[in-house]
Amino acid sequence: MRIISRREFCGKAAAGVAAASFLSASERRLFANPLGLPIGSQVYPHRQRIQNGDFAGLLADMVSIGIQSVELDGPDYDYAATTMADAKQVKKILDDHGVTCPSAHFGLKALRTRLQEMIDWAKEIGMTQIGTASLQGKMENGVTTMDDAKRAADEYNQIAAVAAKAGLQQYLHDEGYELSNIEGDGLTYKALLDGLLDPNLVKMQFQMSAMRVVGDPVMYFNKYPGRFISMHLQGVDLNAPMPSRGGARQGGARPAGAGAHGARRPAPPPGLAVGHDSLDWPKIFEAAKVGGVKNYFVEQNWELTVQSVAYLKTLNT
Repeated sequence: MRIISRREFCGKAAAGVAAASFLSASERRLFANPLGLPIGSQVYPHRQRIQNGDFAGLLADMVSIGIQSVELDGPDYDYAATTMADAKQVKKILDDHGVTCPSAHFGLKALRTRLQEMIDWAKEIGMTQIGTASLQGKMENGVTTMDDAKRAADEYNQIAAVAAKAGLQQYLHDEGYELSNIEGDGLTYKALLDGLLDPNLVKMQFQMSAMRVVGDPVMYFNKYPGRFISMHLQGVDLNAPMPSRGGARQGGARPAGAGAHGARRPAPPPGLAVGHDSLDWPKIFEAAKVGGVKNYFVEQNWELTVQSVAYLKTLNT
């Protein structure tokens, strides 16, 4: 793949924005929405701007390239604890930019100890879904036990039951613990899908960068119809060295630990843009319909986000 200069890249991105400005609003929606859903972005890779009080500026930049929806992180996250704590103000900024926000991630600690506060914050903004990065079950060297997996799943089912009574759909992302193996019973992620998590209470959010450990998303979407509600998008090189199981953060994945106010995550590796990798994205999006996916979010640094969004605009699935 030819490497382009920063000047050439910025010029092409500006040209794309200028061309889009000549389209009607309905034409832009048709052109830019694979799955018939708005192109979304997870805000965590851009957290420094939020921490600096520039959430409005970030949204303006996102809208300029075609992003219409975001997934937030809750006010329990260190970087969001001050600037995003006021849910009414967050909603106003979203509304001012015409951006929707169906969901947010919260640290598991906050869901254990501040659940009602997190629910109230999400509902004030207008969210319909809340989730967490990982069940953070006990494991050693990427291996856990069935008893530990059941214990972690049972706790999350109870959290999800409270969220359901409040009208929110709970979901689970596939991060460290979910990538572990259960002694004698295979991948923890599959065990969670096969019965440990209540399918009526907990949906799943598929992290594309974890697929080389958990498996093909097309297989999951077709095998477990209706069990998935969301996707995090990153480009994936299927020929790259295999990542480790159970704990290594993969290209934009979720929290590795907890800070004073919530989850704290290491920065993702540079990665690949969606559509500049070796995945069959039209096939993935087609299967995502079967899986039940209702929203999807690019989760990459800004340069890769621009490239990924430009590619997503070419899809019409």
